[in-house]
Amino acid sequence: MIGHRNQYHLVIWIVSLLLVGCATSQPAPVIERAPIGKSSAPPAKAAKPATEKDWRPETYTVKKGDTLYSIGLEFGYDYKEIAQANNIQPPHVIRIGQQLKLPAKNADALASKPAASREESGVTVTPLKPDAPAANTTATSVSSNEPPLISEPKALREPYSVQAMAAPIKPPVVPTAPVAVKPADAPIAAPETPKADVPTAPEDDTVDWGWPTNGKVIAGFNEASNAKGIDISGSQGQAINAAGAGKVIYSGSDLRGYGKLVIIKHNKTYLSVYAHNSQIVVKEGQQISKGQKIAEMGNTDTDRVKLHFEIRKLGKSVDPAKFLSSSP
Repeated sequence: MIGHRNQYHLVIWIVSLLLVGCATSQPAPVIERAPIGKSSAPPAKAAKPATEKDWRPETYTVKKGDTLYSIGLEFGYDYKEIAQANNIQPPHVIRIGQQLKLPAKNADALASKPAASREESGVTVTPLKPDAPAANTTATSVSSNEPPLISEPKALREPYSVQAMAAPIKPPVVPTAPVAVKPADAPIAAPETPKADVPTAPEDDTVDWGWPTNGKVIAGFNEASNAKGIDISGSQGQAINAAGAGKVIYSGSDLRGYGKLVIIKHNKTYLSVYAHNSQIVVKEGQQISKGQKIAEMGNTDTDRVKLHFEIRKLGKSVDPAKFLSSSP
């Protein structure tokens, strides 16, 4: 009877231990995994929109009535750049059927070619391919995983002697920079005079536009009827000002229908055109600031006193009203 009672207590004790172990055990951690086939990396950023493509061709075939000046205006180039690209000397005579290289396109094509096909200062530059190994300077190649073997200079072992061991160690000599002494009678250089600021065309494609003169707009832009700009009325001799900073690339009267004309190049994209002037007060190659007087209003090659004003984007006429404020 006593044996059965002991067995009963032993069973209760074992069950109690099991219950305590279950109560204190911790659940296994749960690891959430991304579904197979889907990446957990953040989405890639959207690419920036590409800039406007240059529509202009690499070459142009001369037609009847063309001049180097009219071709430059049509494609938005300085006529001198076209002349230089085609080795045309003054007075810049061209002939019908002649094929001309346009400067910017050919410059871009040259820049896009690999350096191996270009020669600079008479030396052909041949770049290494991205995956090509560098040329070895020794006859034996060295594995990238092993340290290079250095054979020079060879160390010489000095013979051991008691005198050498007893000799004091000399401290290393630290070199000092030489001190330049200026003679007492040497002249003192005068400070440089700061150079005057010269207005230059901006490097990007933006222009701070302003009205070229005061007056009423008597004719608007109309691409369908070949009205390539706006006409502004005024009085004889009224000041005509640059609509933006830039460089004068044409000053003269060689373009039929424009009279005395000024063309300003503002950057690689924009030109502005000022026609029918009575007088021109700037020269080709001159840097101009916004609002600077460039001419006087007149009626050359037209029926009344006015300014014909154009804005050209990559040679194409665009509506000046989109770039100017609502009123002068």
